[in-house]
Amino acid sequence: MTTMPAPPDRARVVGAVRLVGGAAVIAILLLTFVQGGPVNGFNPFDYFGFFTNLTSLLTAIVLIVVGARGLTGRAAPGWLTDARAVATACMLLVALIYNGLVPGTGSAPPWVSITLHIVFPALLALDWLLVGDRGPMRWSRLWILAPYPVLWLVVVLVRGVTDGWVPYGFLLPERGAGTIALTGLGLLAVLGAAGTLVWWASRLPGLVLPAAHVR
Repeated sequence: MTTMPAPPDRARVVGAVRLVGGAAVIAILLLTFVQGGPVNGFNPFDYFGFFTNLTSLLTAIVLIVVGARGLTGRAAPGWLTDARAVATACMLLVALIYNGLVPGTGSAPPWVSITLHIVFPALLALDWLLVGDRGPMRWSRLWILAPYPVLWLVVVLVRGVTDGWVPYGFLLPERGAGTIALTGLGLLAVLGAAGTLVWWASRLPGLVLPAAHVR
C-alpha cells in the first residue's frame, strides 16, 4: 500500500510541521539527557532504556522522515505509514500507562514529562486522525505492533537479571516471573487496544489532507 501525493502546498505545510515537531522532541530528549548526566552518569543505555524516551526518539525520527518527504512532495511508502501507525499506538500506550498508572513518578522536569507523556502523544493522535495522507491499515497486519515493544521488554528483563537495572519498578525481578509475565501481557493488551483505535482511525478520510490511496 502506497499513499498518493497530497496537494503540494498543504502537503509541504504538514511536512514542515512534522519535521519541526520531530526535531523539537529530539532536542528535548538530548537536553534532558545532558541536564541529568551529572546525576545519572551520562549513560545512553539507561536513558534510552526507558520506553518513553526510546519510543519518543524513534517516533521523532519517523516524523522527520515523513516530514522531509512531504516537503519534497514525495508520497509516503507503505512501510513508512506502518511505522507511523506503530509509533502512534506506542505513544498512546506511553500516555495511558504513565497518566493512568504511574503519574508523577519520573525524574525529568515537569514540563518534559508533560511534553512527552501528554502533549506529544496527543499531537500524534491528532495528526493521525485529522491528516488523511495514510491509507487504511490492514487488520491482518495488526501484528506489526508487537515486535518493537516485545523486543524492548526482553532486553529490559535480561538487564534486570544481569546488571540489576530496570527502568520501571513494576519490572523488578523480585516481583516474580509470574507477576512480570502478567504485567507484560497487560501492557500488550493496552497496546493492542491503542493499535485497534489507530487502525480504525486510518479508515477516516481526514480533514487536512483528505485520504487518497491505492493498494
